[in-house]
Amino acid sequence: QVQLVESGGGLVQAGGSLRVSCAASGRTFSSYAMGWFRQAPGKEREFVAAITWRGGRTYYADSVKGRFTISGDNAKNTVYLQMNSLKPEDTAVYYCASARTLFTASSYYTTSGMYDYWGQGTQVTVSS
Repeated sequence: QVQLVESGGGLVQAGGSLRVSCAASGRTFSSYAMGWFRQAPGKEREFVAAITWRGGRTYYADSVKGRFTISGDNAKNTVYLQMNSLKPEDTAVYYCASARTLFTASSYYTTSGMYDYWGQGTQVTVSS
């Protein structure tokens, strides 16, 4: 089992920045990749970014490319999502997720069903 705890959400004005964190505990050695997803009210959960623990490959949704940066600290078992130039449409609950499978195709990183463990989420609200 892997436990994930997100933190760092909050209220920020449009154009501002925020960093959310995800701390993993438990059988973290079984994790190959970490992902961030978000879900706005009335919408489906969508992929935001992902990173592999080995090699540090990153993947981004087109909507956040160039504005968000995902990074990981192996020593702390923590993944970060730095969000810059935030827009009101970025408002959502942000969830981190852990995958214990080594994905063979990059498209798997963007699919929520491929992840095994999820955090409880942290609210990010961007005001206009």
